[in-house]
Amino acid sequence: MADEKTYPMTLEGKAKLEEELENFRLVRRPEVINRIKIARSYGDLSENSEYESAKDEQSFVEGRIAQIENMLQYAEIIDNDNVDADEVALGREVTFKELPDEEPESYVIVGESESDPMSGKISNESPMAKSLIGHKIGDKVNVELPNGGSMEVEVLDVK
Repeated sequence: MADEKTYPMTLEGKAKLEEELENFRLVRRPEVINRIKIARSYGDLSENSEYESAKDEQSFVEGRIAQIENMLQYAEIIDNDNVDADEVALGREVTFKELPDEEPESYVIVGESESDPMSGKISNESPMAKSLIGHKIGDKVNVELPNGGSMEVEVLDVK
């Protein structure tokens, strides 16, 4: 049997997924079932847009529940106990600057399920994170960009 994909995540990220799953199971699913029940009472389902909308939402909710369950089943909690304190790794915040003289930027490297660049969390699958993981403070790293270009950054700090 093929190896299942693992989902690296922090304990915080796992807790958020568990909370989201609980919300989908205990709140969203019953709401959608109730919407379908009400829409059915309107009669002819072939021309009932409320029914179609509720069925579409039910499909989304059930799909998201299955997705979260799968991610939690194959969650791999990030453990940095065996990684040097100054080494970039999953679950750590890295500060770097684009060379020669750009402003420093800081991001926490997380699994793709927790990724949220607007709140300072980048996926370990992103080109930046892939390039930085394993490097240490003071290292200059060449980052290959999706457009075929590249840029050089310097690791300033790791927390």
